[in-house]
Amino acid sequence: MSQPAYLALYEKLRQEIVSGGFPYGSKLPGKRALAEQNGVSVITVAHALEMLADEGYLAIRERSGCYVAYRAAEDFQRGQEPEPSYAELPELRSSADVDGFPFSVLAKSMRKVLADQGEALLQKSPNQGLLSFRQSLSRYLARSRGIQADPEQIIIGAGTEYLYGLLTEMLGWEKGWAIEFPSYEKIEQVYSARGIMLDPLPLARDGVQSEALWRTEASILHISPYRSYPSDVTASASKRAEYLRWSDGPGRIIIEDDFESEFSVQRKPMDTLFSQAERENVIYLNTFSRTISSAMRVGYLVLPRALLPLYHQRVGFYSCTVPAFEQSVLAELIDSGDFERHIRRVRRKLRSSSGA
Repeated sequence: MSQPAYLALYEKLRQEIVSGGFPYGSKLPGKRALAEQNGVSVITVAHALEMLADEGYLAIRERSGCYVAYRAAEDFQRGQEPEPSYAELPELRSSADVDGFPFSVLAKSMRKVLADQGEALLQKSPNQGLLSFRQSLSRYLARSRGIQADPEQIIIGAGTEYLYGLLTEMLGWEKGWAIEFPSYEKIEQVYSARGIMLDPLPLARDGVQSEALWRTEASILHISPYRSYPSDVTASASKRAEYLRWSDGPGRIIIEDDFESEFSVQRKPMDTLFSQAERENVIYLNTFSRTISSAMRVGYLVLPRALLPLYHQRVGFYSCTVPAFEQSVLAELIDSGDFERHIRRVRRKLRSSSGA
């Protein structure tokens, strides 16, 4: 299946920006010039430029043009003007109401699973979760988040709090851990309860302050690049590149907490650190508590292959904490398309209400 012209142009321009073909602060050619150079329509160019601006690669200035807003990770270590702390930021938290998942659709899926699988649902789930569910998740993540991961890389657990605890046992207490400040309170509570000394890194407008990031002695960084709670700060493309550059240090690991990213109003969901990482040291974490219901205590980890031996050695013996019935229902929702139809419906509503 051929790629849409606007997406192909978006990826081409993004690569040129990231590689330095268009340096920070430079102005891109006009829309008509880009259209002629690439053999596409002006509308296609406009769509691609809007996507790049959404993700923080470009800044569009009225009656002036498009300027590169992306900075290479090295630039952040050369000394910049002071970044505002979270305390200096305006109130950012959105009050947008996210519609709950339709109960009638959920009930229909439950009935179908009970009818199709019957007593098989009473069997014990494999430790990492049902293979059928992990296969569904693997396909969903590939098409929706650009994450290429086999089912064996996915671990199912009863919500993020359980998975946070699993990660502490897997990665070890002895390593330094850093989190965003402020961050979701349960992150600090779970890690602190496990005896981990945390380094809280202050947030700026586009993510963790660079000075704090490069100063920390932590080896493990837990971040929420998309809409960190409660600040609502979303990491820019430049900041995400900086996170990955930081992770190049010896023994460093990033935990990417991608809560609520499905409901982004951007035309294209923000690229995950997991999908962008060249080294196998980013762990992806997400949950269904926002997309389905807060009562649906199901989360999942996606581990890079390099960390699978450590998982099996240290925590692979733990039984799966999610009943087979719930896993099968979620697999049915994903495979039937009902889950993604709900996501698209909510995103359309949020875009409409935000004027995006």
